[in-house]
Amino acid sequence: MTTLVLTVVGNDRAGLVAAVADVVADHGGNWERSQLAELSGAFAGIVEVSVPAARTESLRAALGAMEGLIAIAVPAAGPHPAAGPARLISFQVLGNDHPGIVKEITSVLRGRGVSIERMTTTTRDAAMAGGQLFDASIAASVPADVDVDQLTAELERLAAEIQVDVTVGD
Repeated sequence: MTTLVLTVVGNDRAGLVAAVADVVADHGGNWERSQLAELSGAFAGIVEVSVPAARTESLRAALGAMEGLIAIAVPAAGPHPAAGPARLISFQVLGNDHPGIVKEITSVLRGRGVSIERMTTTTRDAAMAGGQLFDASIAASVPADVDVDQLTAELERLAAEIQVDVTVGD
């Protein structure tokens, strides 16, 4: 079996996930893991599937021909970087929404070699203050040679600069 990671984007409609699942199953594939979401009428997802190696190209072609999908990418399998011991941390970011919050937070992580495993962001009305609140939940893999306390301190310094709250937990 070959593992593929599919990126699926299309206009949201009932049955889109079922249609992708049908194509995967029709090619002898197994749906392993996924993250799927609807945002502003668009549907996007990332799906890990396993499929017999001999059926990989026909699966790619069938997925590419699906009606209603704006884009579907099936990256070729490549070498994975050697994974060293890492720790998973999670943190929340909350504050008045303004441009640059994600850029600033991810720049700190990138500077320390920290990899984002999962990130969910939303904006919502700030009921008492007016305007919009930005809220993010982030899970990140921290290399063993990075001091988590120093990373936390750096995130807290940045939070004060960009006027958001950052709460770090393991």
